[in-house]
Amino acid sequence: MEYQVPQFIEVEDKIFGPLTLKQFIFIAGGAGLCVILVLYLHGIGFILAIPVAAFALALAFYKVNSKSFIEMLEAGFNYYIGGRLYLWKKDAPVEKAAPVAPPPVAREKLGLSQSKLRDLAWSLDIKDLSAENQQ
Repeated sequence: MEYQVPQFIEVEDKIFGPLTLKQFIFIAGGAGLCVILVLYLHGIGFILAIPVAAFALALAFYKVNSKSFIEMLEAGFNYYIGGRLYLWKKDAPVEKAAPVAPPPVAREKLGLSQSKLRDLAWSLDIKDLSAENQQ
């Protein structure tokens, strides 16, 4: 039994002539707000209607790096209200005691010197990388 696999699922359907539902809502809302501004504010309403119309057209048609303008506004808003982690702001330096070296008894029990420990760590890193590459 054969089934049809849907294709082009990211493409929105054109419902109102050449406009999608979102585009139609943005343009209709912008036009409605422009009409209200012009009818109630008379002379200054024309001046205020121009940015409203430009914003409505940008919401409907403008894309930045293949993302719609509303998605860019949402990302900017989330960035503005979201928390930030400033890694370059360091706390005031705290005076520390001298670093404590590991007791020499532990190395002597294992019979490892500093160079042998370094060689062992290097060989373990190499084995881990080769195991990851094989998978």
